[in-house]
Amino acid sequence: MTSIDDLPATPSDHAPADTRSGTGVQPRNVLGRLPRYAAGKPPVVVEGLESFKLSSNENPLPPLPAVLEAIAAETSINRYPDPLTTALRTELAAYLGVPPTDIVTGAGSLGALNQILATFAGQNDFDAPDEVVYAWRSFEAYPISVGLAGATGVQVPVRADGTHDLEAMARAITDRTRVVLLCTPNNPTGPILTRDEVVGFLAKVPRHVVVVIDEAYQEFVRHADAVDGIELYREHPNVIVLRTFSKAHGLAGLRVGYSVAQQGLTEHLRVSAVPFAVSQVAERAAVTSLRHIDEVEARVQSIVDERTRVVAGLRALGWTIPEAEGNFVWLSLGEHTQDFAAKAAERALSVRAFGAEGVRVSIGEDAANTRFLQLCGEYSHRPVEG
Repeated sequence: MTSIDDLPATPSDHAPADTRSGTGVQPRNVLGRLPRYAAGKPPVVVEGLESFKLSSNENPLPPLPAVLEAIAAETSINRYPDPLTTALRTELAAYLGVPPTDIVTGAGSLGALNQILATFAGQNDFDAPDEVVYAWRSFEAYPISVGLAGATGVQVPVRADGTHDLEAMARAITDRTRVVLLCTPNNPTGPILTRDEVVGFLAKVPRHVVVVIDEAYQEFVRHADAVDGIELYREHPNVIVLRTFSKAHGLAGLRVGYSVAQQGLTEHLRVSAVPFAVSQVAERAAVTSLRHIDEVEARVQSIVDERTRVVAGLRALGWTIPEAEGNFVWLSLGEHTQDFAAKAAERALSVRAFGAEGVRVSIGEDAANTRFLQLCGEYSHRPVEG
């Protein structure tokens, strides 16, 4: 296990005062210890090749036609949106079978997560800040969000197969732990958590510790035993579920996410919720997409079908990869990570390289996936275990 406080200070921790402004104003020291979020890069232009972006886990398909019409028809953007996003919460409540009062919206699932951390974890005691436990590697925004909230991140390494080590995570919980983050399917490695695993884990977690089940890719899951956060939140008052419209619904650019929790938690979350975080354009798009959920699900299935083709193709080529239940695959390439990303760029494919750990490749257009498989067929280095 590692803590963000164990990381060495960077030069920005002790940078001289800004003489250009003459103010001497300095940022909080924690900024020098936090990683920078690295968004997926666009593909380079290669003459004679169509470029494809496979670096950000975006839906390769645009929003539904009805959603695009709804976006174009929204003319009230000179007014502030409904701060309670009543229409969206009402629609979501009917879709999920939960009370509208159990839903708190945010600017994407990351915005909803930041609201959770601002509410339940931070710098309550200068000498002993709150702790947030999460698997690593997992969603790269976790250490940033945790650090900015004023809490200490406790990272528990994932297993060699990319799964959460829930036993180790349970052991990492101390009297300072306020929040635990579970990412399922885990981004960027891909495996899910099963219901039995999470139920067993929750039995070991003190009831005052909030357990966040981050299900940004839930719609792509096909594993029969996968956990369903909505089911568990009903039984556990300390569970919060995160979901988003960015992936399955293809609304990443509009930033619509939400959390679901019992009212004992949502009454506090509403205090920290960012006012007007979801615009009326975004709300109308999300509501319309939900009202055409059959079409959304058909599109998701087409991506799942492509994922199945890619996974089968990789394994036929002799590649060892973790279980893939999101809209991406993980190649544990170790020291060859950057080389593979460079080779992909030469073919007008952008992929997401993580240091010397591995490469995450989103499931994109059919032609992009085929070109990716061709690269893997010619690449001489196969993934290392882990």
